[in-house]
Amino acid sequence: MIAALAVVVAVLVVVLLAEADGDPRDVEVTGWAFHALLGVLLLLVVVGAVRARRRASRALGVLAAVVLLLVTVAAGVNTYVDYDRTLGAVFGVEPADEEPLARLLRQTTVPAAGEIAPVTIPPRRSGFAARPALVYVPPAWFARPRPRLPVVVLLHGTPGTPSDWFGPGRAAATADAFAAAHGGTAPILVAPDVNGTEDADTECVDSSLGRVETALTEDLPAFVTSTFRTQPTGRAWAVAGLSEGGSCAAMLALRHPTLFGTFGDYAGLAGPRVGDTNADTASTVSGLFGGSAQAFRAHEPASLLAARRFPRLGGWFEVGDGDGEPYAAQQTLVPLARRVGITVCSVVVPGGGHTFDVFSEAFADSLPWIATRVGIPSAEVSCPQQ
Repeated sequence: MIAALAVVVAVLVVVLLAEADGDPRDVEVTGWAFHALLGVLLLLVVVGAVRARRRASRALGVLAAVVLLLVTVAAGVNTYVDYDRTLGAVFGVEPADEEPLARLLRQTTVPAAGEIAPVTIPPRRSGFAARPALVYVPPAWFARPRPRLPVVVLLHGTPGTPSDWFGPGRAAATADAFAAAHGGTAPILVAPDVNGTEDADTECVDSSLGRVETALTEDLPAFVTSTFRTQPTGRAWAVAGLSEGGSCAAMLALRHPTLFGTFGDYAGLAGPRVGDTNADTASTVSGLFGGSAQAFRAHEPASLLAARRFPRLGGWFEVGDGDGEPYAAQQTLVPLARRVGITVCSVVVPGGGHTFDVFSEAFADSLPWIATRVGIPSAEVSCPQQ
């Protein structure tokens, strides 16, 4: 029996590596083969422990079985929330398609697909200690003379990292598909760090946790426009985000409409919140705004929408109807945004939860519309009004 189980393990390993094109970093950890591998390994260890003759070998087998059981449970939870989809993402290993920035800038051949580079954005104005950002450039960017492309800033959630957008968020694949249909042209995607650590929660504001709003609205545009020779900020720039990043995107666009002409709010709450509910404002006022209700209101989308009109701004909202608090936030903000002149698209995903399936689908749904607004016309544009 042990020999048969070992053969099954070997077959599953071959299947996983084949699906990942031989790169262990790209092994899918949310699919059937990985879970089957964990199950067979657990069975193999249990059988081995039962058959062990020595007490020490039996104890070691039991310990290994417990560890494997915990890994299996963790993998199940990871699959349920649809967080890390690859082995590389689990261990924080850079995707195989990432290129160092210097080599990317020197490259003169036009690739078949876009490429990703990790970058460090100098915190000259903010002083914010951010983790490296990731930048995706489409094939057209490599042409000479280099085109001046528009930019979409993609904000992650908490817990999270910039690589979430290029792992479970599938942003590069979505942009590549768009580029393939538009002569290699797509917006440059910039995924900065908004929290500094995996589990911090800055809500993208300037606070005791760091001057994150300054980093996103001053340091980032200065670095990106000069390094990648992009279009200037304004109509050619958009900001979008998932979860925490979604509410950040709406807030930043409303506070800086001359910097961002378009935003995408994918399952964000009603505004900056250090908790998980729209009603949890007291802890946000004390934790992020030093107890100042006025400072909080100056960052609260509903208050910003009540204060002025935004006739040149566009916003895409998308959420799953099973995602209670973000769904309620979208139901509140969409009519308020339309009332003050914002061009609003609104999508509700039936049965959708707070998962990367919804986040990645939202970006794919909205990209043609966002791209058109930032200067790359697309025939596939639609603006749902759900």
